[in-house]
Amino acid sequence: MSLKPHHLDNVLFTPEKIQSRIDGLVDEISGGEKSDNLVMIGILRGSFMFLADLVRDLNAHDVHPRIDFITLESYYGGTESVGKVEIRKDIEVDVTGADVLLIDDILDTGRTLQFAVQHLTDKGARSIKTCTLLDKPARRIVDIEADHVGFAIDDVFVVGYGLDYDSYYRELPFIAEVTFI
Repeated sequence: MSLKPHHLDNVLFTPEKIQSRIDGLVDEISGGEKSDNLVMIGILRGSFMFLADLVRDLNAHDVHPRIDFITLESYYGGTESVGKVEIRKDIEVDVTGADVLLIDDILDTGRTLQFAVQHLTDKGARSIKTCTLLDKPARRIVDIEADHVGFAIDDVFVVGYGLDYDSYYRELPFIAEVTFI
């Protein structure tokens, strides 16, 4: 498969700005009620860098969660969600009675996050809080808001720091806008 011709333009968030915001998010998260049964669940693939940085910083606040991942699919290699969310890999940790912090890279239409929250509720989580690196409210289709948000962005397609275009650019230490030609 060949990618549409594009440019990476306009670095929206530098590595330093991302780390500074993660520090702020960790202060928010760790300032709440302490849980003796906290499970952080990252929605793969986009959340892996974000979750890793959050967990490292939470350790300094004496927060020690169990960690797991769920793989959900809604883009299927494109730049637009197809509207249907499917589980590709489910969590393995038992979340019955747990306080879950669900981590995602971007809150866009809201379908994926809403699906994941309902799935974890069905699995018996005691409480579920959500944390997204990016929030794109202009694209919201379902009524959901994240409890913790790194940055709000306009309706632009972005890559880097875990976010991809057809599995490319996840490794970038910054977040940049993609312009299609």
